[in-house]
Amino acid sequence: YILNFLRTSELTLPCDFKETELLRKEADFYQIEPLIQCLGDPKPLLPYPTDTYEEVVELSSTRKLSKYSNPVAVIITQLTITTKVHAVLESISSSFTKWNKHMMDTRDYQVSFTFGPCDYQQEVSLRVHLLEFISKAGFTIRNTRVLHMSERANENTVEHHWTFCRRVRKVDD
Repeated sequence: YILNFLRTSELTLPCDFKETELLRKEADFYQIEPLIQCLGDPKPLLPYPTDTYEEVVELSSTRKLSKYSNPVAVIITQLTITTKVHAVLESISSSFTKWNKHMMDTRDYQVSFTFGPCDYQQEVSLRVHLLEFISKAGFTIRNTRVLHMSERANENTVEHHWTFCRRVRKVDD
């Protein structure tokens, strides 16, 4: 699992995985900080009955970094929540109005917040609140991944993705 994580930057464990603590100790021993962070998240979902289906919420953070400043400076960050669960989108839009000044953009199946270079602390605060908000709505983190994009012009891009899932019973019409 450690080698797969190092290859893909994605933690994918079987539903019946029972050795999380051992994996956490290995990640700590080898000081694989992104894996340690992933293992701090809740365990993957367990199998559910066939009369359920899965709802998904994705949270992504795209941070563009200047490669010319020392230390490296954040140019812009965008947080995006993507889901077909309209109630979650509407709830986020109405619950996070404090961040509207950061150019919240609501589109089909998405809510996005854009932050400028001086808003790092506010972006981190919003990200933490969104992670808690989605968890409190009954969603569990299924996986996380980090992508370091190749250099573009004068910037580097780092993307963090969290995929949350929850099971819902099918309703017969």
